[in-house]
Amino acid sequence: MQTIALREAEVKLAELIEVVASGGEVVITKNDGLAFKLISVLQKDPYPKFGSAEGLVEMSDDFDEPLECFEEYMP
Repeated sequence: MQTIALREAEVKLAELIEVVASGGEVVITKNDGLAFKLISVLQKDPYPKFGSAEGLVEMSDDFDEPLECFEEYMP
């Protein structure tokens, strides 16, 4: 875990974000004794992924056939 003062963190924010993104921990401290921990919010790939529902959806053979209730609207 890396601890850094707020003034130094302001200058090195991009570097600190990279540390957290690679699994590290960063704590930012203020002069009054308060401390704040930087954490990564999104830790896994977003869901759903393309093709993730493969095999879960099934269409009937007559899916494209006209519906009986719409016969009066058909040409």
